[in-house]
Amino acid sequence: MKIAYLDCLSGISGDMTLGALVDAGVDLGAIQAAIDSLKLPTCKLVCNEVKRKGFRASKVTVEHEPEHAHRHLHHITDMIDASAMTARQKDLAKRIFTKLGEAEAKVHGTTIRKVHFHEVGAVDSIADICGAAVGWDLLGVDRIYCSPVPTGRGFVQIEHGRCSVPAPATAELLQGVPLAASHVDAELTTPTGAAILATLVDGYGPLPSMKIERIGYGSGDKDFTSHPNILRLFLGESTATAASDQVWVVETNLDDVSGEIIGYCTTKLWEKGALDVYTTAIQMKKNRPGTTLTVLCQAADLERIEKTLFRETGTLGVRRWPASRHKLERKEHAVETPWGSVAGKLGWIAGQEPSFSPEFEACRVVAEKHGVPLKDVYEAAHRAFDAAKTPPPSTGQ
Repeated sequence: MKIAYLDCLSGISGDMTLGALVDAGVDLGAIQAAIDSLKLPTCKLVCNEVKRKGFRASKVTVEHEPEHAHRHLHHITDMIDASAMTARQKDLAKRIFTKLGEAEAKVHGTTIRKVHFHEVGAVDSIADICGAAVGWDLLGVDRIYCSPVPTGRGFVQIEHGRCSVPAPATAELLQGVPLAASHVDAELTTPTGAAILATLVDGYGPLPSMKIERIGYGSGDKDFTSHPNILRLFLGESTATAASDQVWVVETNLDDVSGEIIGYCTTKLWEKGALDVYTTAIQMKKNRPGTTLTVLCQAADLERIEKTLFRETGTLGVRRWPASRHKLERKEHAVETPWGSVAGKLGWIAGQEPSFSPEFEACRVVAEKHGVPLKDVYEAAHRAFDAAKTPPPSTGQ
């Protein structure tokens, strides 16, 4: 499987994305041809090699005649529909713009049809987004992953005045995306960059298991003294032998909380969407016994999980980090035992025979209904599955 990984050390913008795509081998001429078909006023993509904090990168600049048009979403989608872009490229470009429109409409309290695109409706932003859509399509990757994203800090001047970073639309687009701390007084992630991430990225976390084939370096406008203002794009083949995704690990050490409180908190964490919750006995300062409470969750549930830990345990702090998770493909399955049907799950690696795990609750109900030992129900379920010799499911089901 061909995968891509975006290393957003310095955030992400439309021009940084274009630079990384071209530097990774996407034909700039093919992108230019698609932009030309949008019938924008004299719009040319120029790529130059630049240095950022001593590192080389490709800087793509959109050169065009001055204009002051404020477009609505339907104006932009009409341009895209009338262009020579392929159906896949048009669909991707329109989905990115729709994400932007939804965010702008929410922060301005209007509808997506009525919202005005100001900065992102300008020629350079249209070229950035449509160019990125063409570039990603030509790249032909199956999955896209991304690092946690820094937004920068401070203030930025936009059409509606001076706003704190991240800008309102950017913040809306980054909901559910793991953010990285940044001490740079600048806007590192723009609305265009955030919309690209919100539309394209399949998962966030560290660099996934992969065989790297190419790396593209896309530059931003500024040359910071603290770090290279570069977006890195890793391309290669996945080397994972099982299905994988990115999750978050959150944990805290507790030495003055009762078992009842921890048990109650555990129940609340499951209700908030935790994928796994467990405790570990530890020895803390002054030889006091304590407990580490660890939670596994998706990025979208991270804030709820942390708030639950703070509220229910009274802890003064939690630790968190992204983790790459490998897992078996799975689907629900039921077998017939002498006492009736027992539900469970199949788990498998592509090309191998599946294993069957009966669900505890299904086995408990059967055991209590028929007055038989729970272990007998488990054994009967496994025998029933072995006797059926279910063939391996196809990958992705």
